[in-house]
Amino acid sequence: MFSTHGEALLRHRKRLLELENVAGVGVGYKETSGRKTGQPALVVLVKEKKPKSQLAQAQMVPERLDDVQTDVIEIGQIRLLGVQTE
Repeated sequence: MFSTHGEALLRHRKRLLELENVAGVGVGYKETSGRKTGQPALVVLVKEKKPKSQLAQAQMVPERLDDVQTDVIEIGQIRLLGVQTE
């Protein structure tokens, strides 16, 4: 089943990453109320999850891509942490 999801990821990765709020994409399991459902999904990581009413149609992640369910997960702003070199 994950091979279909991986193929969908390869086909749609570039377009999804071009959406302004998207920080990453991958294959994983759908989450509902913070719990994994065991159902494979194309996972789309966003900085801030917004109601559909606040998004332009072109900025929305489709519920399905190539008959593969998507799951949008809010991860917040990504920050580079300081690295100690010594």
